[in-house]
Amino acid sequence: MSVRRDHASIAPQRDSVGETAAMVNLPAALSGAAHYVNDIEPPGTLFVAMLRSPHAHALVRGIDVAAARALPGVHAVLTGAEVLDRAGPHPVYWQLTGQRTPQTRAMAVDRVRYHGQVVAAVAAESRALAEDALELIAVDYEPLPVVATVAEALAPGAPLLVPEWPDNVFGEQVYGTGDTDRAFADAAYVVEEEFDFGRSFGAPLETRGCVVEYEPVAGRFEVWINSQSPNRVREVVSEVVGVPQARVRVRIPAVGGGFGTKANYYGEEILACLLARSTGRPVKYVEDRDESFVASSHARQQHLKVALAADADGRIVGLRGDVVGTLGGELSSVGMGPVWLAAVSLPGAYRIENIRVRARGVMTNRSPYGSYRGWGAPKAVFAIERTVDRLARTMGLDPQELRRRNLVTPEEMPYANGILARLDSGDYRECLSRVEALTVDAGWPDTIREARSAGRRVGMGYACFVESTGIGPSRVMTAIGVEQAGFDEAVARMDAGGQVTVYTGQAELGQGILTTIAQTVAHELGLPPERVEVVSGDTDRCPYTGYGTAGSRGAAVGCEAARLAGVELRDQVLGLAADRLEADPAELVMDEHGVGVRGVPGRRLTHAEIGRAAYRDLTLAGDGFSGTLQGRAVYDPTAMTYSYGAAAALVEVDAETGEVRLLDGAMVDDCGVVINPDVVEGQLVGGSVQALAGALFEELVYDADARLTNPDFHGYRLPRTTDFPPLRLGHMETPSPASGSGVKGVGEAGTLPWAPALCAAVDDALADTGVFVTEVPLRPERLLEAIDGSGVATS
Repeated sequence: MSVRRDHASIAPQRDSVGETAAMVNLPAALSGAAHYVNDIEPPGTLFVAMLRSPHAHALVRGIDVAAARALPGVHAVLTGAEVLDRAGPHPVYWQLTGQRTPQTRAMAVDRVRYHGQVVAAVAAESRALAEDALELIAVDYEPLPVVATVAEALAPGAPLLVPEWPDNVFGEQVYGTGDTDRAFADAAYVVEEEFDFGRSFGAPLETRGCVVEYEPVAGRFEVWINSQSPNRVREVVSEVVGVPQARVRVRIPAVGGGFGTKANYYGEEILACLLARSTGRPVKYVEDRDESFVASSHARQQHLKVALAADADGRIVGLRGDVVGTLGGELSSVGMGPVWLAAVSLPGAYRIENIRVRARGVMTNRSPYGSYRGWGAPKAVFAIERTVDRLARTMGLDPQELRRRNLVTPEEMPYANGILARLDSGDYRECLSRVEALTVDAGWPDTIREARSAGRRVGMGYACFVESTGIGPSRVMTAIGVEQAGFDEAVARMDAGGQVTVYTGQAELGQGILTTIAQTVAHELGLPPERVEVVSGDTDRCPYTGYGTAGSRGAAVGCEAARLAGVELRDQVLGLAADRLEADPAELVMDEHGVGVRGVPGRRLTHAEIGRAAYRDLTLAGDGFSGTLQGRAVYDPTAMTYSYGAAAALVEVDAETGEVRLLDGAMVDDCGVVINPDVVEGQLVGGSVQALAGALFEELVYDADARLTNPDFHGYRLPRTTDFPPLRLGHMETPSPASGSGVKGVGEAGTLPWAPALCAAVDDALADTGVFVTEVPLRPERLLEAIDGSGVATS
């Protein structure tokens, strides 16, 4: 999918920040020089394969691994008994109030709770040999009744996934403000809808993997892993395997996409550590594609019930919401975090004074439920925007007019919605108007008129969104129960030759974070971005980054920490240069050539001369200078940032086949100050493609026995380049007051508005049938059922 740019809405360029700069990791990726986990193979490497349960729910009565262990070339076989003895339980770092805390191990110990759960691991001289050994392992399963759906899990007398619990509800939380009962009782209009969002997962091009070496004398692990959160992996390995953190080094090579899937941590890396320690050999595990469908965390699936109350003028006065997330049989590292976020994000961009929402996470015999780009926000946006459309239809109002009457205005910023969000800045109405202008300029009204006159069903729909970005305020996260700090640390250093290097804990996943960090620091130092090198992906070399690369925090938190480190470095350089040049620092100018006195061309020092004075000949520096040029900053934001935007979809519906085709799409976003326009647009397009695919066809489907029925790309359809037209993109830039640089975040924005916009467009195309879409993905058979249920002939 390419991009159609609305150039008139792009802010004027500024030097290093705001310019397009070449992606620093692109040459290596395009030339094949980049090294991924699967390229790493130390001498003597053993290869790991996992035996996975064919049952969704069963007791493990016994397991015989003698034949596998006896197979020549097999060096170790792990079962649940060894894991129980050698490793602790996995932590769940989203420990929300009111949730239970079942113990999750790296593999099943005495019970399997989902199809594909690991019951044994083999380390052998080759992956093929390890897989042969798996066939020699005999497991005595006692199948148990399954709960394949939330309805089954919540039914009276349902089989319990955790026998010690009274039911299958992992956790429940309620949030609210105002008096919703009064608001609904007094309202002129009340609407209520139920929505279903299908199950899907990140499916990155590169599957998960790790290579682990163990040094027995030092008792030290070195872990190569394609993770988004190197420091978190280090902490988990330390905690679960039982070694000091100082003896765990985590390194991130090139990563072929993350999308949240690689932000979670998994049992496989713990098993690799145990096998490396027991064999004394490096071990390598790379998930194959079949495994990824059941072993990489699933996401998205939720059932949402939303009700809105409005007065006679269309002012929304009350919101009720109930969000149920379909968790798996075991917990991922984020617990029910995405379900919680969906609930607290339900008010969206609207001014609603009376709110009550409930979030529940329900265990089922499915794969663990974890992170995927957007987390809980896509479901919340889908539910609130669709309910606003329903309210508009009930009141006989244009949906966009109803939105304008209720969107938070710039004058009301910062706006606290009463359930955790404090919207920081922006003009939501203007954003919606700009999207409408894009559709008019593109001739959509004429297209619809002409298509309908020819008997084609073409329609358009809109959606607004607001996104919590810059995940990071540590004290806020702790207050809601997250056992993970949200600050970022960065170091910016100028060496003896005048070269600048920045060290960050952020991970490059293809999203461009190394480029934007280079641009940010270069901007503060007056340098071109190519003069700043960024080092990441090594817990021994790089500073601590608490939450990792997730939650649209790379620019808002990671770049801000780097910027502050760059400011400190700049002040040190100017201070040293001021002594040498016998000038006030305020009179100095720092640029790509060095430091000079403003208005005096002859009085100048190169960066190399400054570096020499700092490291090699301190007689050239002032008496108070102690050596080295290094800025260090820890940035812990005091508040979240909030990006926002609006989108419009133009679709054609074949009422006889149920097929929906996107003809055109337009989107305007505001992610605060734009560091690199190409990176922003790449993030918007990438997220949009994932959202469009999730709205139309991506879905993981289970049968009545809780077995995945489409565990491959034949049954789970990913988007093709021909599926969607180029998007029309526009940008606004409202600096966030919560960030020193005004940056917000854009990593997940594209995932938010497309499902509701598409569904509204389908409604419009089928206006004569009265269809109102409440479920995604919009598979043809589902749409045909809705059309058939309308009682309107389609041919």
